[in-house]
Amino acid sequence: MRIKTARRMARLSILNVFFVLLCFITLIPILYAFLLSVSSDSSAFGNGLLFPQSPTLKNYKAILVEEPFLIWLKNSVVLSLGTMILAMGTSVTASYAFSRFRFRGRNEMLKLLLILNAFPQILSMFAIFRLFKNMNLLNNYIGLILIYAGSMCIFSIWNMKGYFDTIPIEIEESARIDGGSSGQIIWKIILPLARPSIIVTAVMVLIFVWNEYLFATTFIMKEENYNLAGGLYQLQANDYSRSWSLFSAAAILVSVPILILFFSIQKYMVSGLTTGGVKG
Repeated sequence: MRIKTARRMARLSILNVFFVLLCFITLIPILYAFLLSVSSDSSAFGNGLLFPQSPTLKNYKAILVEEPFLIWLKNSVVLSLGTMILAMGTSVTASYAFSRFRFRGRNEMLKLLLILNAFPQILSMFAIFRLFKNMNLLNNYIGLILIYAGSMCIFSIWNMKGYFDTIPIEIEESARIDGGSSGQIIWKIILPLARPSIIVTAVMVLIFVWNEYLFATTFIMKEENYNLAGGLYQLQANDYSRSWSLFSAAAILVSVPILILFFSIQKYMVSGLTTGGVKG
């Protein structure tokens, strides 16, 4: 028995060491980007590749002072929050309806959503561009928000529907017996229980919009309307003024808000709030 326990502990220790090493390997590009951002050399493969000979923060100062980084940041915040409000406002109600109600065409609609989500977004870019040009939605945040919300609604519906399915129906039945209306049951019982799924889905929508590049650089053509992805592209668009240390500093600054947001929702990543919610 002791031999089996020792072998099991040894296997677990080796597995833990492997995962720790894997985490360190995945952090190497981030560490390299940070070291490059504090380097005085503009080349990506200059002197002091691992450790800069003269570390400096001038690249961060240049991004915040000399480049319209704060304007790009504001634009990304507007796009992210607008998309999250529109996408979550529609997908929460839709996912709850798909989870609780049985109506004609329900399964077919869910399958259709999956099929639509399987096609790459780039296939619809030309048609959307022509449509938005006729509607004067180019260089307009409303157009991008509509595209992003439509893209993320399918993911949000399927992601939250699975969580709503785990909430026991007996909770709603007990609330109805106690005299609760449908609105009270949804707002005071179901949504608080589904909070982990709603928060995580909303953050994933924010991350998608924050990092989206293709549509942002296609439908936004004015520098003052660029989001962070478009702004970072402009930093590297000119071969003669390209600075990898400046680009790395901007990339680090772009990642900081997402990292803070991600770490702040860690407690919601593990669900299970409905466990023990029904007595007996």
